[in-house]
Amino acid sequence: MKYKRILLKLSGESLMGEKQYGIDGERVAQYANDIKEVHAKGVQIAIVIGGGNIFRGLSAEKSGMDRVQADYMGMLATVINSMALQDAIEKLGIRTRLMTAIKMEQICEPFIRRRAVRHLEKERIVIFGAGTGNPYFTTDTAASLRAIEINADVVLKGTRVDGIYTADPEKDSSATRFDEISFQEVYDKGLSVMDMTAITLCQENNLPIIVFDMNKKGNFMKLADGDSIGTLVKG
Repeated sequence: MKYKRILLKLSGESLMGEKQYGIDGERVAQYANDIKEVHAKGVQIAIVIGGGNIFRGLSAEKSGMDRVQADYMGMLATVINSMALQDAIEKLGIRTRLMTAIKMEQICEPFIRRRAVRHLEKERIVIFGAGTGNPYFTTDTAASLRAIEINADVVLKGTRVDGIYTADPEKDSSATRFDEISFQEVYDKGLSVMDMTAITLCQENNLPIIVFDMNKKGNFMKLADGDSIGTLVKG
């Protein structure tokens, strides 16, 4: 395996599958199986999931809700998604730990960096919920932050497209995909890889990002094994 420790970032929308809202059990089960295969190879895996399939803080703010209140609601949505994925992974016989930036002792552990690293060393899959615990920060930023804190080798951002394009490939048929791109090019071209706070954190800490299609079975394993899948952002 190319990587020893991975931070996998999943969007909340990816858990919807073909649904318009909520959680698709089949999609979650597929992700759990893909994660199990990589974990079986000895790779340490941490996961951050968004909450957009349940609640989006920015959308709520536009409709008149207080931004801080809306963001906290979004953080709670990420915990719901994290619990769903935790359940699916544990049904496959893998030990997990859910750690959140907001204390919820009945269902998870508070995030403590040293404890998170120890869980990974003990071959447990660690899921980080509730973002950074602060409003105005996205789960992309939470993923970058947690990856840096646990000394991950790479951030793998699983999406429904197979990389970063010059434009939205679902809207522009002439869009072309980058195999590799620098952090500076992401800035200069205004590409929507992650939000700029997340990108800056990765750039300053020399942490590469790979954007790939998580919905295609086997892609996660190929990436963990070092295959050129998706788009690599580095340097």
